[in-house]
Amino acid sequence: MRILVVEDNHRLNSSLASSLAHEGYSVDSAYDGQEGQDFAEMTAYDLIILDILLPGKDGLEVCRDLRRRRVHTPILLLTARDSVDDRVQGLDCGADDYLVKPFAMRELLARLRALLRRQQPYKTGRLTLEDLVIDPVTHSVEREGQLIDLTPKEFALLEYLMYHPNQVVTREMIEQHI
Repeated sequence: MRILVVEDNHRLNSSLASSLAHEGYSVDSAYDGQEGQDFAEMTAYDLIILDILLPGKDGLEVCRDLRRRRVHTPILLLTARDSVDDRVQGLDCGADDYLVKPFAMRELLARLRALLRRQQPYKTGRLTLEDLVIDPVTHSVEREGQLIDLTPKEFALLEYLMYHPNQVVTREMIEQHI
C-alpha cells in the first residue's frame, strides 16, 4: 500500500513517514500544497494524508482540485484546525476523514485502516489458491493448515499477486501498489 504524506512540518512529516513505513506502507512525502497535488496526480496512491495549513496552496484547495480532477484516492485531513466549522468545511471539500493535531498515532493508524477497508470492499473474503489461503482482513496466511509468518511487505505482495491471478504483473505495477 502506498501513502502520500503532505505536511510542511519536516519533523512531523518524517515521524509519520517512519511510523507508516514501520507498519509496512510505502510512503512518499511532500512539504507544500502544490508539490502534494503534483504527486497525487502523477502517482496512484492508496491514501493521502493532507495537512490544511500548507505553504503556497492550502490543503482544502488541494483537496478540492484533486476531486475536480477525479482523483478519488481517500484523503485524511490532519490539521490543528479543530472547530466544528473547520471539520465540516474539510469534509465538504472532499476529504474522507478529519483528524485534529495533536493526535495519537494508534488512532491515525486505525483511521487509515478503516479508510483503506472502505476503499477496497472486495477484500472481505479469504483468497485461496490450491492449499494456500490468505485472509486480507486479519493479514494471516495458511498453507496446509499451518500459519505462515510474513512481513507486511511480503503479505502485501502475496495479496496483490493473488488478486491478479493468471495476469502478467510488472515491477512498476507492484511498486505502485505495494
